Amino acid sequence: MSLLASDVTDPADPRVADFVGLTDGARRRKHEPETGFFIAEGLHVVQRAAEAGYAARSLLVSPSRAEELPEDVRALAPVHVASYDVLQAVTGFHVHRGVLASFSRRPLRAAADVLRDARRVVVMEAVTNHTNLGAVFRSVAGLGMDAVLLSPQSADPLYRRSVRVSMGQVFAVPYAYLNSWPGGVQEVRDAGFRVLALTPDPDAVRLEDLRLDDNERVALLLGTEGAGLTEEAMTSSDVRVRIPMAAGVDSLNVAAAAAVACWVVGRRP
Repeated sequence: MSLLASDVTDPADPRVADFVGLTDGARRRKHEPETGFFIAEGLHVVQRAAEAGYAARSLLVSPSRAEELPEDVRALAPVHVASYDVLQAVTGFHVHRGVLASFSRRPLRAAADVLRDARRVVVMEAVTNHTNLGAVFRSVAGLGMDAVLLSPQSADPLYRRSVRVSMGQVFAVPYAYLNSWPGGVQEVRDAGFRVLALTPDPDAVRLEDLRLDDNERVALLLGTEGAGLTEEAMTSSDVRVRIPMAAGVDSLNVAAAAAVACWVVGRRP
């Protein structure tokens, strides 16, 4: 059954409270997980969240997008319509895609549960940039990997920017947080995975020279932006590997490195 759109003219309207101050990163990173919801931006991402089984709380759209909103999306939850000026006053930025939706979060999965059904995974140490994290999820989904494991200090995959950059792939890729660090690396090894630590160290094994059995369970371990992996995390791994670089460049951005490594490791026979 379709839900009728309603007009919002006051940015303080309580019906759009989920969407207030979306550019206040510090507040949103705390408020959204504690309150149990996340924000999806753009029609395509909203549809992917719904297809993944997340329950919508409400939608906030511009008048032009309201007219073309598909019936299945309109039926997800109450649809609130606001001018672009009001949208900007509510959210704090120009909502050029014209479609925002609030969805309820689901309970986080346990790392052991995620690892049980996977063969190729990516493990992230303290990756705090949401754009990079979203890009990693998109590479994991598109390049043959099965899941993502996150250190306790890593960013929230359901933060709006991560969701948008991943093009909704954060909904498709199983993920979990490891409870301790670097102890979590040992947890991955105990689950039967060979852990490959990505590093620019010239003494590390070239990634393409590493021989992997088709049925071998493999985890790619990548570190935070700038500093890379800590020595403690690398010591906990099985082998240190590198992506050969040219032109005097020492390393790639973590998202780019993840894409290259996922393409090499994620390929199936």
